[in-house]
Amino acid sequence: MAAEYSVCLDIGGTKVLGAIFDQDKKPIYRLKKKTKSGGDSSENIEQVIISVVREMIKESGIKLSSVRAIAAGAPGVINQDEGVVLFSPNLPWRDYDIKKPIEKEFGVPFRIGNDVNVGVLGEFMYGAAKGYRDVVGFFVGTGMGGGLILNGKLYTGHLFKGAEFGHMTMDPEGPLCNCGQRGCLEAFSSKQGMSGYIRQQVQRGRKSMMSDALDGSVFKSKALKRALEAKDQVAMEAVDRACHWLAVATGNMINTISPEVVIYGGGVIEAVGDIFLEKILDEVDRYCMLSIRPTVELKKAALGDDSVLYGALSMIVDK
Repeated sequence: MAAEYSVCLDIGGTKVLGAIFDQDKKPIYRLKKKTKSGGDSSENIEQVIISVVREMIKESGIKLSSVRAIAAGAPGVINQDEGVVLFSPNLPWRDYDIKKPIEKEFGVPFRIGNDVNVGVLGEFMYGAAKGYRDVVGFFVGTGMGGGLILNGKLYTGHLFKGAEFGHMTMDPEGPLCNCGQRGCLEAFSSKQGMSGYIRQQVQRGRKSMMSDALDGSVFKSKALKRALEAKDQVAMEAVDRACHWLAVATGNMINTISPEVVIYGGGVIEAVGDIFLEKILDEVDRYCMLSIRPTVELKKAALGDDSVLYGALSMIVDK
């Protein structure tokens, strides 16, 4: 019997999320496992990935011989052709060949790409961008990721380093970004950027529900949602600031690409996306050419946390 199942993974800095899809592209089994925080070795992450795949195959009751392929999205610059993670900001991988050990372990093809590229691909094939040919994606999470579909194909740029929309410079004298530059979109509009603003305001003596949620790093998306529902002034300012710069970035991309649709995804959008979309729509017309704007739709991602899983599925069945 022909192999009919696809094993799909979303590999993050703190967890590996997996799903098995059947031949009808329906998920039949799901699993999430945490990775240890701190100075993990690349081998540890690799072992978590292998254990997730093993456990899903065992618990779902399928046979390894019926698996077509394994595919994954992971943060960082990834050579999709070779299956090599060149650099990952949240994982201990540098020029790391993840493809060989996974294929050796399971004996099936393994494919991997940048998580946001893969997520935008998922939305393009199965979600909010289905039926469009030219798509810009902004994924708002701990950082800020970008993805680009041009003429119906995922565009990854020279050496797979393209579509880093989170590192467009919005203000050269703005806050420091983790990439080393100042004033990147990520430094304003990601959870890191918003956390930095909230922390600064709390240090100045202002009260905020978010002060407890900051935890020395970044807030949880649910905490932001609660603060916005309670009309927390500092949280509202952080979101206004984030949406302002997202509107500017969106206008720049509309003028540059003239896409059919701009998609907003990621954990923050999943939690409070309607608020973000409304604020971006209120402002975006100021930052793009009026002759282009009417031909571009702005939409929330439709697949939520599963965007990357569906993108991985597309890498297997729609390749």
